[in-house]
Amino acid sequence: MTGATPPDDAMRLHGERRPVKRLSRRVLILLGLTAGGVLGAALIYALGSRQGTDAPAELFSTDVRTTADGLAALPHDYGAVPQLGPPLPGDFGRAVLGQQGRPDLPPAADPGEQQRRQDAAAADASKLFVGVTARPSPPAAVAGPVPGTAATPASRDTAPDRHQAFLEAPIDRRTTAPDRVSPPASGAVLQAGSVIAAALLTGIRSDLPGQVTAQVTESVYDSPTGRRLLIPQGSRLLGQYQGGADAGQRRLLLVWTRLIRPDGSSIVLERLPGSDAAGYAGLEDRVDDHWDKVAKAAALSTLLSIGAELASDSSDALLSALRSGAQDTADDAGQRIVSRELSVPPTVTIRPGFPVRVVVTRDLVITPYGETP
Repeated sequence: MTGATPPDDAMRLHGERRPVKRLSRRVLILLGLTAGGVLGAALIYALGSRQGTDAPAELFSTDVRTTADGLAALPHDYGAVPQLGPPLPGDFGRAVLGQQGRPDLPPAADPGEQQRRQDAAAADASKLFVGVTARPSPPAAVAGPVPGTAATPASRDTAPDRHQAFLEAPIDRRTTAPDRVSPPASGAVLQAGSVIAAALLTGIRSDLPGQVTAQVTESVYDSPTGRRLLIPQGSRLLGQYQGGADAGQRRLLLVWTRLIRPDGSSIVLERLPGSDAAGYAGLEDRVDDHWDKVAKAAALSTLLSIGAELASDSSDALLSALRSGAQDTADDAGQRIVSRELSVPPTVTIRPGFPVRVVVTRDLVITPYGETP
């Protein structure tokens, strides 16, 4: 006997979901195009040039020129200048005209010149100017610095003066270099610009200056032909390194002073500079800024300050004075400890085996290896 199948609505455990309403794609595209057009019009209006009619009036114009009242009353051309009449009895015109007709008489002196001569004569006769002599004018300064004298530091104080001095530097009018091509000093020469590859045998630490030893890792041949062996692999290099790195310094300078070949022959290197494998001056490996010591000093200073603050408070004047003195002493001691640790320079450490290069700055005449000098 089969029962009737119940309807689907009777078996549902939840209500019907609400239908989802979606916007039409055409409406969204239309809204996007409208917004883009409005935004573009706003940008064009904001960035475009505005030419309005309400331009501000010109504050100063050169077209309208006002003439002074005194100049307006003067004649406009030479034809309107009034003619002078005959000379009066007190004028010098008649005397001058009469003297021009007599060539035997000396020309009449200018009254202003006569007055200046009289004033000069009176000044010479005065007792106030006795013993005063004119000093000879100093010779004109020669352009350029005088040999043996230091340049004034004013040109280095400010940047504009330094730039002006650079622009006004003396002109080098030489168009041909005086130097000429020189032949090699010898067939067995290692010319300047060559590089000797080596590796450190001893480590370097910048706390104190000291000596350093390295070993040549690649054989070096002569510069003219590249066939004659000058420095064989395994030769020793002796040098010196600089101690005491400054704050923020990450590289350590070193120079090479001597080269010893395996057969015992050697040559003095005139403090040739050392560089790393990339050619940068100095060496850089590990740097210790001693931040751990600075952190310990700061923690110690903080503990001293906290201990002074946590001292027992009392209304007694003696205890209050003791507490204040202990607090000041603790603060001063903490600051001194932190300042001392901050002043400690960083330690640059170069480990043994670090690659190093010797930059040859002068021609080295070296007897080929295995040949008697």
